[in-house]
Amino acid sequence: MEILEALLDAEFVGQLLISGLLAGCLYALLACGLNLVFGVMRVINIAHAEFMLVGSYVTYVMYANLGLNPLIALPIVTIGMFILGLLIQRYYIERIVQQPLLTSLLATYALSIILINAGLLIFSADFISIPELSGAYLVGELIIPKPRAIAAIVALSLTISVYLFLQYSHLGKAVRAVAEHSEVATICGINVVRIRMLAFGLATAMAGAAGVMLTIIYSFSPDSGADFIHKCFAIIIIGGMGQFLGAFYGGLLLGVVEAFVGGLFSTQWADAIAYLLLVTVLLVRPTGLQG
Repeated sequence: MEILEALLDAEFVGQLLISGLLAGCLYALLACGLNLVFGVMRVINIAHAEFMLVGSYVTYVMYANLGLNPLIALPIVTIGMFILGLLIQRYYIERIVQQPLLTSLLATYALSIILINAGLLIFSADFISIPELSGAYLVGELIIPKPRAIAAIVALSLTISVYLFLQYSHLGKAVRAVAEHSEVATICGINVVRIRMLAFGLATAMAGAAGVMLTIIYSFSPDSGADFIHKCFAIIIIGGMGQFLGAFYGGLLLGVVEAFVGGLFSTQWADAIAYLLLVTVLLVRPTGLQG
């Protein structure tokens, strides 16, 4: 009865919906990058969440040493992560493209472990945060925390921008062509290696941007990526492997469902809901929402 009464409370439901959508925008940005790499290269990047944390720590270093606001650091970190992604793909990931999926899992897992231990060596295991933004917006009776609202708006804007780039630009269409059939794309004159570099660079930049947004809403440590990568894998399976829009919808869906489960039941159930949602979607639609 208490749950039914809570669901009939429009203000309570609206607050949960807003909270879920704000979290879902960040999930979507991270998961769309991961799904882009899989769609173009059929590589499962275990280190994707660690790329996010690289962005977080670079932002923290610039804030601690230069006093740079995370929002000002955002373009610097994003461009830097894009260049890093280009280099990693060209000299590391390219060697495992078209290899069995287990090869990509082991290779990117090794990269993940290296980044985690490098972070522990440099920054220790202590949790840190950037308390630059605070306060909340009051919309009617709804309370919207400023840090989460800004992070969600930035994440949503970046995700939509990448989608529009893939849909309508010449390079974006080349990325989609390589994702559809790399051999035919090569015959048509597309430099497949460069397109793979572009795709991986974009995905890494998206992870880095998510890392910047992470700093203003969460505390983080070098091994904080585990929870995010688990949720990302659930999201891309829910949305459809290799489907950019599927990851976007899956991220928003997971954020909303997590918020409602956490608000109506407990945060422990909210942590497990990604996997319950994954099982439910697989039972109903095995290919995912956009499969």
